[in-house]
Amino acid sequence: MHSFVLYNSEQRQKVQFQPRQAGHIDMYVCGMTVYDYCHIGHARVMVAFDYMIRFLRSQGWNVKYVRNITDIDDKIITRANENNESINQLTDRFIQAMNDDAHALGCLDPDLSPRATEFIPQMQNMIGKLINNGVAYPAKNGDVYFEVEKFNKYGRLSGRKLEDMQAGASERVDVDVEKRNPFDFVLWKAAKPSEPYWKSPWGQGRPGWHIECSAMSTCCLGNHFDIHGGGGDLIFPHHENEIAQSEGATGEQYVNYWMHVGFVNVDGEKMSKSLGNFFTIRDVMEKFHPEVIRYFIMASHYRSPINFSDAALKEAKNALTRFYQTAKNVQQSDEVKQILVSIKTEKITSSESYQRFINAMSDDFNTPEALSILFELSRETNRAIKENEWQIAANAYATLQTLNQILAIVQYDTEEFLQCDVGQDALVLNETEIEAQIQARADAKKAKNFAQADQIRQNLLEQGIVLEDSRQGTTWRRAD
Repeated sequence: MHSFVLYNSEQRQKVQFQPRQAGHIDMYVCGMTVYDYCHIGHARVMVAFDYMIRFLRSQGWNVKYVRNITDIDDKIITRANENNESINQLTDRFIQAMNDDAHALGCLDPDLSPRATEFIPQMQNMIGKLINNGVAYPAKNGDVYFEVEKFNKYGRLSGRKLEDMQAGASERVDVDVEKRNPFDFVLWKAAKPSEPYWKSPWGQGRPGWHIECSAMSTCCLGNHFDIHGGGGDLIFPHHENEIAQSEGATGEQYVNYWMHVGFVNVDGEKMSKSLGNFFTIRDVMEKFHPEVIRYFIMASHYRSPINFSDAALKEAKNALTRFYQTAKNVQQSDEVKQILVSIKTEKITSSESYQRFINAMSDDFNTPEALSILFELSRETNRAIKENEWQIAANAYATLQTLNQILAIVQYDTEEFLQCDVGQDALVLNETEIEAQIQARADAKKAKNFAQADQIRQNLLEQGIVLEDSRQGTTWRRAD
């Protein structure tokens, strides 16, 4: 089992991870509010925590991964009414869509995916404890609020001080007359007419957003667990409020380590529906292979901002294509394939490249550095094949395959990926037409009409089809 370092948002620095239980990691990640299709920002959270968990498990850690689903809130109620469908119909549909998108991106299912509506009694129980502990209060209007001034550690995650927030708020904070402080936040919302509701000691209503995660995480992982993650936009107020609620109710430290994924910008601007630069995962998969999207996300460190653009995704496609081309070169070398089957795992894991990869990923999941090692192995494989150094090629490729598996890239059939027509213009030749042209070229070569054979190759290239000749025959791929 390999130790690792992570960046703890609360401490604002990288620290050595120390598990609460030897060899075991409990991790909770804030999931999606299921009123619409997931967008590219959601994809980044999905993929980032997926490759982290895959890596940790590859190093012997037993990771219990919980990612919640918010299936009741204002947006869900509004959208269901707009669609003239029930809330369950809406949320079930988008939960399925979310799972389909995650699977397309190569993400493993969480061990647990609790839905907020399944934990209403536990939320009410936690709210009752907060009231009994004197850090929450029911208001006359049927709402229940958390009293932030009663939790003296409020602001420790975000670095915000309540007095500074109050001084700078002026007219920007709506002062609800039922609140004791404008920054008190709602735990239980009194039901409005025609809204769904649950019975409670404070009247009919539904939970506030923040209490959902406190209840679900502690029910699934205990009052105190290892890692809590999510998007960087959740640090304040969501995660700050989670800490206050959870510790206010249990009296225990809530989480040891906080991890946050950086923002997604689109052509240099923050992604926003109002700016018209908002893309769902499905929008992007119409133009790019899902593994290209996964690679694009992985190519930047999870904490850094990432700039989403067609140009950046094309670069990711070109990079990933190089790995698939290496796989194809190996598949066309009988000598390398014969050696590969005899290479033992111990030889791979003791190699310098493998150890450097482990060190990169163990340093706060440094995927850019890890991918650079994969490129080194890819280049070494191709060079060795070209120079007939079969053992060297096999050793490099065996390590490359192992590392690809950990990151869950290069997981498709080689020809399927290289010939994929996702995002291609509708006028591009289809597979049957391409194969017919390859046969015509073969016939021309057999008839020693080399000029015609060369012309067929050139015509195909002009239509984005690259022909590659080998001892096994002619294969094709779509141009980068």
